[in-house]
Amino acid sequence: MKLNRLLLAQMRAATRSLWRTGPAAPGAAVQQAMKNAAAMQRVAQRQMRDFTAPPAAAPVQPVRERHAGNFVDGFHVNAAGRRDYKLYVPGSYNGAPAPLLVMLHGCTQDPDDFANGTQMNALAEEFGCLVLYPAQSKGANPSRCWNWFNAVDQRRDEGEPSIIAGMTQAIMASHAVDPAQVYVAGLSAGGAMATIMGTLYPELYAAVGVHSGLPFASANDLSSALAAMKGDFRRSHEGGGQALPIIVFHGDRDTTVHPANGDELVAQGARHLIQPGMAEPGRVPDGHAYTRTLYPDQDGTVQAEHWLVHGAGHAWFGGDARGSYTDGKGPDASREMMRFFRTRR
Repeated sequence: MKLNRLLLAQMRAATRSLWRTGPAAPGAAVQQAMKNAAAMQRVAQRQMRDFTAPPAAAPVQPVRERHAGNFVDGFHVNAAGRRDYKLYVPGSYNGAPAPLLVMLHGCTQDPDDFANGTQMNALAEEFGCLVLYPAQSKGANPSRCWNWFNAVDQRRDEGEPSIIAGMTQAIMASHAVDPAQVYVAGLSAGGAMATIMGTLYPELYAAVGVHSGLPFASANDLSSALAAMKGDFRRSHEGGGQALPIIVFHGDRDTTVHPANGDELVAQGARHLIQPGMAEPGRVPDGHAYTRTLYPDQDGTVQAEHWLVHGAGHAWFGGDARGSYTDGKGPDASREMMRFFRTRR
């Protein structure tokens, strides 16, 4: 990430601002552009310290399938009910504390489908990460959607949040897991539930990844859920004062979950930050263009990250066609989520 490229983008933004507001304060606009570019440089330096891979999107490469690990079945039960799961344990796992990523599938999907589409197990081999895939049951939802819109499923220690949290804690008890490196991510309904988990259990999950999902408490029944998916959602002031480290992916042509939901997710994650987000355009070779916006705090740590993928719909970007709801032309959402999570150590 080069400073001159970032400065040019910020200067262009300042010019657009002057066109809208007139020449009353050109000096202030230019100064803000310089400030934003310098802040972006601090972010880049911080990310290079935290993680060796480049933070910007690289061309999507087919992820090599690896079979060194074990993909095992299990289940968890509590007073709220029972849910099955699959757990991927990488071949490199040797009993030393490892990261744990909880992956929540979308409607009509299951753990095998979601693992195939996201190729997160191959990344788990690369980074030495356990991956837990809770499975929604048809008894709980005929379409196997997580019930993110039910009031009981938006409360701590009740409903599906209690099952997923309990399942997470059970894996932490049965395997060596670094409690500072437990993350949760999901697609669509699973993305909405990932937001709920991160909001209700901030001491358990260090960061959240949401792909084509919805904000916390954006609906409280089926009719309001359908409205929220169209962009007419409730704006919640719940969730306490703790900021939610979050990375969000959304297509600007998503007709299933309106892109305004992604904007609100990032707004909630960045609500405590003083400085505005800093946008950087990009494009995947032979693929989608995107705008990546970073929201750093004072020391340069990115608190929220938003990938708006242009011309893309409701699918996991950079995914494998062997899974449902994937778009191989997008930036590699799985790798970028893993990169973001690793900065939260």
